[in-house]
Amino acid sequence: MAKRATKKLVKKAARVSPPPRKRTPARPAPSRVVRRKPERPASARPRATGSADSIDAKLRSLDKNLLKLLNERTELTTRQLSGRRERQESLFDHSVEQELWQRLDTQNAGPLPSASLHAVFRELITSARSRLKTLRAVYLGPQFSFTHLAAIERFGRTADLIPVNTIASVFEEVNRGHAEYGVVPIENSTDGRIVDTLDMFTRLPLRICGEVQMSIHHNMMSRSPRSEIVEVYSKPQALSQCRDWLARNMPRANLHEVTSTSTAAQLARDKPGAAAIASRQAAVQYDLQIVAERIEDNVHNVTRFAIIGEESTKVTGRDRTALLLQIPHAPGALSDALMAFKKGKINLTWIESFPLRGAEVGYLFFLDFEGHTDESRIKKALAELSRKAVRMEVLGSYPRSEPVE
Repeated sequence: MAKRATKKLVKKAARVSPPPRKRTPARPAPSRVVRRKPERPASARPRATGSADSIDAKLRSLDKNLLKLLNERTELTTRQLSGRRERQESLFDHSVEQELWQRLDTQNAGPLPSASLHAVFRELITSARSRLKTLRAVYLGPQFSFTHLAAIERFGRTADLIPVNTIASVFEEVNRGHAEYGVVPIENSTDGRIVDTLDMFTRLPLRICGEVQMSIHHNMMSRSPRSEIVEVYSKPQALSQCRDWLARNMPRANLHEVTSTSTAAQLARDKPGAAAIASRQAAVQYDLQIVAERIEDNVHNVTRFAIIGEESTKVTGRDRTALLLQIPHAPGALSDALMAFKKGKINLTWIESFPLRGAEVGYLFFLDFEGHTDESRIKKALAELSRKAVRMEVLGSYPRSEPVE
């Protein structure tokens, strides 16, 4: 009985739970074939826009074209000037440059600033002139003084620029015919007139035939750290134009006046604990570190430099005329004389006075006004002014300039 029951239970269990199936191994997934395009050689690959290689290639091409055009411009300018060779004033006529600057400024869309553009074309013009005649100009030196920078701004680096030690020497060299032009400071927006320059106009028969206005930025430079600077050197005008900054920031430093900012830079180079106040160019020339920049008290500090010579300039429509005037030393004499400018609607831009020399009582007046002596309204005003003057000398008419940074 027991054996039968056992067999029935086994058969029943077999019907409820089927026997396990045999597992077959999983087939691997079919491999996916990726077809790659054949690689092109590196020379055939397109370059990314703006890549270094592409920019270098464009620059080389531009440089080649520019070199050709610059030399062509110089050659044409030389041919243009060669027709004027018999007249020095025509060869060095700067009204031509003024017209060029105006045209370039109108056409220039940047990013090259106008000052840089003028510098490029100035060197082209002066190089062309030097092929015909070497221009010689004297300036109040030494090199890398602000007057030297003004001379470069006006005549370029290819001119024969000669430094002299005094303003009087500049006038004397031009008067003796040793140089065609001279460059001297005449006015500063902070310190006013330059007395030595105005005085020389009363002594020698020279004319003002141009001007350069330069923004004057003073920098303190040294080979010593700022904390170790105990002496500061510069010319009197530079120290004066930075006096507030020096009082606030260098109260313990001893200030020393020297003949020029370049001399100050030499002392700062050679003397430990010394600093100079000078131009950025002087720092480069004398291998000095700028420890404080643009320390002038007046951020709009501008010096006007006069170009002196014997040249007469043409009317440009943006001119200035300089005048020396002596009137009777009597009440109301100056007011009566200046009425000529009011009647002619002439803008008087500058007037300075200084005493007459010797026993004579009275003053000489130095005047600047807008306009050119070849204009009819200026001629009329000067004729009326001369009838009221004891002495009147027109020092020249010349194109006005804008400050150069």
